Amino acid sequence: MADGEAEQLLDGLRRQAHRLVADLAGPVRRVRLRSGDAALEVEWHDPVPAPRAGHPPDGEPVTRADSDPAPAADRPTVRSPVVGTFYRAPEPGAAPFVAVGDLVRPGQVIGVVEAMKLMNEVTAGQAGRVVEVLVEDGKPVEYDQPLIALDPVAGADA
Repeated sequence: MADGEAEQLLDGLRRQAHRLVADLAGPVRRVRLRSGDAALEVEWHDPVPAPRAGHPPDGEPVTRADSDPAPAADRPTVRSPVVGTFYRAPEPGAAPFVAVGDLVRPGQVIGVVEAMKLMNEVTAGQAGRVVEVLVEDGKPVEYDQPLIALDPVAGADA
């Protein structure tokens, strides 16, 4: 196999693993993919995968720790797409992607979450003004955890 082909195969496997981990519930310990004779193996840290944030098992109420205050219920948030470490800036010492008071557009990068050595851009799903940063730079985050609270602003998506 030529070096270019091998690099393309590895790149494709990385993308597939990234998508798979983003779609799985709970902290994944190991993912094993194989191309020849197709094989897939996923191992979680716990014997039973944890439910996705905001989706408790049937009959169990959703609770929040005191250190994880809930943003106002009527206020939209930008949420983490994966479990990992949240960074507000593209590199150490750089200006943050957004700050309180900034206007954001749909698709605008507001931060990155590092997961399994991959940097995943976090983008705003709607236009708005940043009213609160809910997670400190360099702190661990869970899947679907609110990162930034927005105040919807009409006409900000232009």
